[in-house]
Amino acid sequence: MGIKSFLAQCARTLKLAVKPGREELWLSIKISVLGIGVVGLVGFAIKYISFALGGV
Repeated sequence: MGIKSFLAQCARTLKLAVKPGREELWLSIKISVLGIGVVGLVGFAIKYISFALGGV
């Protein structure tokens, strides 16, 4: 795959891309915040369990 082909595919993709609507953007933000919260909660739980078992 050459550079010219790659650039043509990028241009085609950008032509098809559209801005998300307000509802779609809000849903993406909520899902992202929820995911970050879950990852943080899991990390906190692991740290808490480690501390409770006598770790540092």
